Amino acid sequence: MSSSDSQTLTALAEQHRTLVEAAAEALPHQFSQCTYALGPIRQAVYLCLTCGEPRGICSACSIACHTDHEQLELFPKRAFRCDCPTRALAHACTLHSTPEEENAGNKYGHNFEGVFCRCGRPYDAKKERETMVQCVACEDWFHESCLNLRERPPERASTPEDHNAASTEDDASDASDDLPLALITADDYDSFVCGACVRGIPTLRQYAGTPGALMVVRDAPGQPWKIIGREESTDGTATVEVTEGTETEEPDVGEKRARSADEEEVPSAKRPRVSTEPSASPPCLAPPENPVAQKTLDCSSSGDLGAGDVFLTEGWRERWCKCESVRL
Repeated sequence: MSSSDSQTLTALAEQHRTLVEAAAEALPHQFSQCTYALGPIRQAVYLCLTCGEPRGICSACSIACHTDHEQLELFPKRAFRCDCPTRALAHACTLHSTPEEENAGNKYGHNFEGVFCRCGRPYDAKKERETMVQCVACEDWFHESCLNLRERPPERASTPEDHNAASTEDDASDASDDLPLALITADDYDSFVCGACVRGIPTLRQYAGTPGALMVVRDAPGQPWKIIGREESTDGTATVEVTEGTETEEPDVGEKRARSADEEEVPSAKRPRVSTEPSASPPCLAPPENPVAQKTLDCSSSGDLGAGDVFLTEGWRERWCKCESVRL
């Protein structure tokens, strides 16, 4: 074997090792084992369109059992148990030979019908130009236009190159370059909760529209959308026009107010005495409700004033009130 052949084999081995490590990081469970035995866990879930049943399969079964089937990635779902070994799917599981009863604990939203977002549209990677955002509560995916972050762009026209996966990815990236800037970008928030989930979580509903819990609202139908809950603005509101085909500039934001000397240097003799007796209940740390946000949540069945979605900024878990039993 020549030295050049040896170098080529070494390079191939290194490339293989890198790919295996990347796959293990993206799909932490072993490809040779179905995750059914692990019970309900948070894991990547796939919908087998060929089998035609609204059920989900794990990453290993998507490769080993349904490799020649058409599939749709549903991305991570919490507390989900693989349906491949169950009697819900007629296609036999090759990794878990014992047929199991149907999973009664799994939740099957409309994602398992192949549609996403409140608009109920199917996802087509060859035509979709928009970024989609996942709700951390219900784990559904939403178009930025359906979140009132930008106008809905036209679908990207299919091309012969779309049959090539690498070309499709490049074209999709290029097609997104000319989209207007979203009112709230990925750098502006840490987690997103859709309006339907906000209404079902009392503590989050109270935080909606307050500093660190951004909302996109408007005063009346036809008026420009504005952002409430910005920490940097003096009144928590930033108004932004949404226009199709033009780039939207981010509003100017001021610096955060520095803590005053009176707040930092309170003489110890004047500090209030702290009781050592246990309190009946911890004090509520939640801010006063934002009336604009509450009006939007009360009237958002039509969506004219906003959908009630909340974008939580970094550190929101530390700011979360601990006196409520409701948790996200």
